[in-house]
Amino acid sequence: MREINKLIVHCTATPEGRHTTVEDIRRWHKDRGWSDIGYHIVIYLDGTVHEGRDIKIQGAHCKSQNKNSIGIAYVGGIDAVDYKPKDTRTEEQKQALVDMLESVSYTHLRAHETPEHL
Repeated sequence: MREINKLIVHCTATPEGRHTTVEDIRRWHKDRGWSDIGYHIVIYLDGTVHEGRDIKIQGAHCKSQNKNSIGIAYVGGIDAVDYKPKDTRTEEQKQALVDMLESVSYTHLRAHETPEHL
């Protein structure tokens, strides 16, 4: 397993309320010449959490930060009217993101700590 020392949260930069799937994002990223979806985890509008790229594999989500990070993206991030950046997270996404960050932090960040660091 690769060493993880940070979690990076993104949005998909899609309009508020537009359902977007892992497969949609995978297609966009592959169209850019990438080998797969860049994010490891995607949170849909309804708060369900979906696997993108396998966490064991380095992501492609943040230049110079991919080697030791996990990329988490929520669907949305753009206003549906004027296409400007906006916090479009649903309540379900907000809760799922908190839960996911706690879980992934415990599993991947704290796993490398020795008992005296806890």
